[in-house]
Amino acid sequence: MKIPTSMPRLKGFRFPREIIAYAVWAYHRFALSTADVEDLLAERGVMVSRETIRLWANRFGAHFAGCIRRDRPRPNDKWHLDEVVIQIGGAKHWLWRAVDANGNTLDILVQTRRNAKAAKRFMARLVAQFGQPRVVITDKLRSYIKPIVHYVPGADHRAHKGLNNRIEGSHRPTRRREKIMGGFKSPRQAQRFLAAHDQINTIFRPRRYSLTTASYRHARADAFCLWADYAAEMIA
Repeated sequence: MKIPTSMPRLKGFRFPREIIAYAVWAYHRFALSTADVEDLLAERGVMVSRETIRLWANRFGAHFAGCIRRDRPRPNDKWHLDEVVIQIGGAKHWLWRAVDANGNTLDILVQTRRNAKAAKRFMARLVAQFGQPRVVITDKLRSYIKPIVHYVPGADHRAHKGLNNRIEGSHRPTRRREKIMGGFKSPRQAQRFLAAHDQINTIFRPRRYSLTTASYRHARADAFCLWADYAAEMIA
């Protein structure tokens, strides 16, 4: 089976943009390695190396993530913040993540510390992008207290581990990809990959348990239409 091509070819690229967009989609949508995506494309008659697929994912993953952030509705005003440890080059780092009440990722930030300075930096990024929330839910890490008081003084801060189950599930895809990739190679690589991965999965992983079959299929069709539009916007 061949992948149909109808969009203008990207300047300087041998393969049509539909193939590039398909490779980036498959890599981020499923728990696949670049070798797996290479095999998927080979079955469709497209011979491309896994290194090329890695370069496509690095270069165009940020494009698709940026388009998704640009077009998504304003997030819910209840935020969940959490941090999880990841190993990068044998050293401990912290992945800070924020999601809204609907489970959509607002932002992620890879940092070397889990202290008030790191929390302040992350909170400043969030407020700059999305304004001030009505409610902020965190675990019992005390490093959140001063940054929240400083940046969102009017927010209701609820520090309780049991209330933060909404964000706990958001870490699972990260763990799966970390294992498949054999760990992240650098903080920059982790930041670049996870920032794109979370946003792309926002549109391709609707809350299926809360949707009827017809609604889920409509949401999936809408996601594919958006992806095609974003592929048409790709630039070399």
